Amino acid sequence: MVKYVVKRDGRLVDFNNQKIVAAILKAMDVTEAGEDIVLAAKIADTISRRSADRMTVEDIQDCVEFELMKSPRKEVARKYIAYRNQRNLARKAKTNEIFQEIISAQANDITRENANMNADTPAGMMMKFASEATKTYVDECLLSDEARAAVYNGYIHIHDKDYYPTKSLTCLQHPLDKILNGGFQAGHGESRPAKRIETAAVLACISMETVQNEMHGGQAIPAFDFYLAPFVRKTYQEEIDKLSALTGQNLDHLRDAVIDDYIRRDLVGLQGEERLKLHAVNQTVSRVHQAMEAFVHNMNTIHSRGGNQVVFSSINYGTDTSAEGRCIIREMLNTTYEGVGNGATAIFPIQIWKKKRGVSYLPEDPNYDLYKFACKVSARRFFPNFLNLDATFNQDDAWREDDPERYIHEVATMGCRTRVYENRFGPKTSVGRGNLSFTTVNIVRIAIECMDEPDKEKRLAMFFDKLGSVMDIAARQLDDRFNFQKSALKKQFPLLMGKLWIGSEELSPDDTVESVINQGTLGIGFIGLAECLIALIGKHHGESAEAQDLGIRIVTYMRDRANMYSETYRHNYSVLGTPAEGLSGRFTKMDKKTFGVIPGITDRDYYTNSSHVPVYFHCTPKHKAEIEGPYHELERGGHIFYVEIDGDATHNPEAIMNIVDLMDRYNIGYGSVNHNRNRCMDCGFENAEEGLTECPHCHSTNIDMLQRITGYLVGTTDRWNSGKLAELRDRVVHK
Repeated sequence: MVKYVVKRDGRLVDFNNQKIVAAILKAMDVTEAGEDIVLAAKIADTISRRSADRMTVEDIQDCVEFELMKSPRKEVARKYIAYRNQRNLARKAKTNEIFQEIISAQANDITRENANMNADTPAGMMMKFASEATKTYVDECLLSDEARAAVYNGYIHIHDKDYYPTKSLTCLQHPLDKILNGGFQAGHGESRPAKRIETAAVLACISMETVQNEMHGGQAIPAFDFYLAPFVRKTYQEEIDKLSALTGQNLDHLRDAVIDDYIRRDLVGLQGEERLKLHAVNQTVSRVHQAMEAFVHNMNTIHSRGGNQVVFSSINYGTDTSAEGRCIIREMLNTTYEGVGNGATAIFPIQIWKKKRGVSYLPEDPNYDLYKFACKVSARRFFPNFLNLDATFNQDDAWREDDPERYIHEVATMGCRTRVYENRFGPKTSVGRGNLSFTTVNIVRIAIECMDEPDKEKRLAMFFDKLGSVMDIAARQLDDRFNFQKSALKKQFPLLMGKLWIGSEELSPDDTVESVINQGTLGIGFIGLAECLIALIGKHHGESAEAQDLGIRIVTYMRDRANMYSETYRHNYSVLGTPAEGLSGRFTKMDKKTFGVIPGITDRDYYTNSSHVPVYFHCTPKHKAEIEGPYHELERGGHIFYVEIDGDATHNPEAIMNIVDLMDRYNIGYGSVNHNRNRCMDCGFENAEEGLTECPHCHSTNIDMLQRITGYLVGTTDRWNSGKLAELRDRVVHK
C-alpha cells in the first residue's frame, strides 16, 4: 500500500487518493461523456494498492495516464496529458515572459523590486533570472498547500522567497569585536586580528560584505563606536612609538597618558613632551578620519551577491563616552557631513544615533555636543537616524553606566527598521542575533471582504476571525521555513556560523544550525493599516479617534497572537510594521483586480506602509507622533517614524532636534527625518534649492531628488517601482 507521496523537494506527505480522484474528474469534465466517479475512484484505488510504500508526484501522474489509457475512457487520458502539458507550458511561458523583460532591461516592477539592486547589469540580470526561476520552485515544491493558496490569493507575502531554498537567514547584528580581536576565516584566506584603526575599519567592511553573501537580508554593527574605540588608542600608541624612534627618547610613559578628547589643535607655542603628545593626538585624529572615510567609501562601492548591489549596511553608535569612542563618532560624523566622491551624500551605511538620557541627549550629557553635531549632519545628509533607548520597551535593567560592555544591553536596529532584542531562548540582546525570515499579512484584503456586513460589531468580529485564520497560516508557514532552515550545516555559512551568530562557536563543521538559530526571530508583518481602517469604519487613524482605537486593537491582537505562536511553536515570533517596497504595490494590484477601485482603499497604486498615517494626509509632526507612537511598543519586530520637513534643512539642525524631542515625548522607538536634497546625476553636485532643474556646477539637466525608501536612501528614483513612485508623488510636508 502507498502511504506517502514524495514531493519534488523530497518532503514526505500522506498519500491521499481523493486528490487523484479530483484530478481525473477535472479531465473527465471537459469530455462529452462527462464525469465517471466510479472509474475515477477505481483508478485511485488501484494506484493506492501498489506495493511501494511511497511514490513521487510524477510517478503518480504517470500511473494515472497509464490506467486511463487501459480504460474505455482513452479520451480522458488525452485530456489529462494535455492539461498536464499545458500547465508545464504555462509555467514556462510566464517564466519566458519575465526573462525577456529582464533581458530587455525593461523598467518594471520585477526589475525594480529592490531600489538598491541594479538589475540592468550582467550580474544583476543573472540574479533576477535566478530569483524568478527559484520563486516558481518554492511555490511548487516547498510551500504547503494552504500557504501556496494564501500567497496566490493575496492574503500573505513571503519575503525573500527566492532565497528560501538556500536555507539562509535574514540579517545579523555583528559582534565585531570577535573579528577585530580574533581575526577570521571565511572559506578562502584568513585575517589576523587588527592592530590599528585602518585595519579595524577595513575588517568591519569585510565582515559585513562576507556575511551579506551568506544571508538574504541586511548587515548591521550594533556598537560601532565601542568596537572601534580600542584601536584609536592603539593608533595613538603607534604614533608615540614613531616619535620615540624619531627623537631617540623613551616615551613609553606617554603611551598610556590620559587624553581628555581626541581633537586636532595647533602645536604653536607648545614644547617638549606636551608638543609630542599633541602631535601624536593630531596624527591619530587624521588617521581615524581617513579610516572612517575609507569605511564609508567601501560601503558604497564594495559589491556583494554576485556583484549587483552594495552591502545593505547599518551602523549604530552614540553611547560610548570614552575619548576614543567619541573620536570614532566625531570623525564618522565629519566624514558623513563632508560627503563622498565629489561631496555626494553616502547611501550606506545607514547610520543610527543611539539616543539615551544621561549619555547622549540632554545638555548635561557627556555626548551632547556630538548629539548636536549628529542633528546637523542629519539635516544635510539624512543620516543619522535616531534610535530611542529611553522608550519604555527599549530599556534594560541590566544596563549599567560603568559597564564597559553596556552596549550588550542596548537595543540596536537595522536601518530599514528591523528590531531584534527580546529572546525566549537566550540572552536579551541585539548582538549576534537577527531575523530568520518574515511574512506579511494583507490586512486590507481581509477588511475589504468584511465590508458588506452592515452591522459594525458583526463586521469587526468577522474581520478578527479572518485575521486570526490568516495569521495562523503565516505562523505555520514560518515554522515550516524554520524547520527547513535548521537543517543547514554550519559549513554552509563559514563566517556567519564560524563565530558571529550567537552560540555558533560550539558547532562542528558538519553540525546542523538547529541548536542555535532559534535565538533569532520570525516576523509576522502587516501592511495598510490606514486602508484597513477605512474599509472597516470609513476613516483612518490619523483622522479619527475611533479609528485610532480600532487600529491599536488590531495590532494588539496581532501582537497577542504572535506571543501565542511563540509558546505553541517555541520560536521568537514578533510583529513588525513591514518595510514594504515592492509589496506596497503588489497587494494593491491584486486587490484592485479582485474588488475593483474602492475610494480611499484601492484607488491608489500602493498601500500605506505598516501603521503609518497615510503619506498624503496633512498633519503636524506632533499629531503624527501622537498617532504612530503607540504602535511602536506593539511592533517589537521593527518600526519607524518618519517626518517630512520643508525647505533647506542644512542650516536648521534644530528642526531635527525637535523631531527627536517628539520621539522622546511619545515613546517612539526609532525615527528619521526626510527633507529636500537635489542631486546632479552627472557630477554629483548637491543642494536643497527647491525646483532645481539645472546643475549650477556642470549645467546638466539630469537632476534627481535624493529620497528615502522604506528606511534607506536611494541614489536615483529611476530604480523605484511604480507603487513607491506613486507614494513619493503623494508625500506631503508635516507642518
